[in-house]
Amino acid sequence: MTASVFFRYLIVMAGVTYLIRAVPFAMFRKKIKNKYVKSFLQYVPFAVLSAMTIPDIFFATDMLVSAVAALAVAVILAYREKSLLTVALVSCVSVYAVEFAVRLVS
Repeated sequence: MTASVFFRYLIVMAGVTYLIRAVPFAMFRKKIKNKYVKSFLQYVPFAVLSAMTIPDIFFATDMLVSAVAALAVAVILAYREKSLLTVALVSCVSVYAVEFAVRLVS
């Protein structure tokens, strides 16, 4: 990638990032009082994070079975309100354990 292409991409990304932050700020001058809109806006970060993370889970491992097992473990531990580090570590260990077990059986 040449420097000119890089700087074009950088300018476009900076513009999009700025617009995403500036447009809502400019449009909503008053405090949002509607409880349904506030509730919706509180869940947007979680929805976006999930939409970005969950597809990568399925392509990060060699086997779909280990990915599904890790996702199940992560959901169960997160539901039980374990720390992020605990969820991540136990999910990684579950991937290795499932892949090791599948290779032993095969």
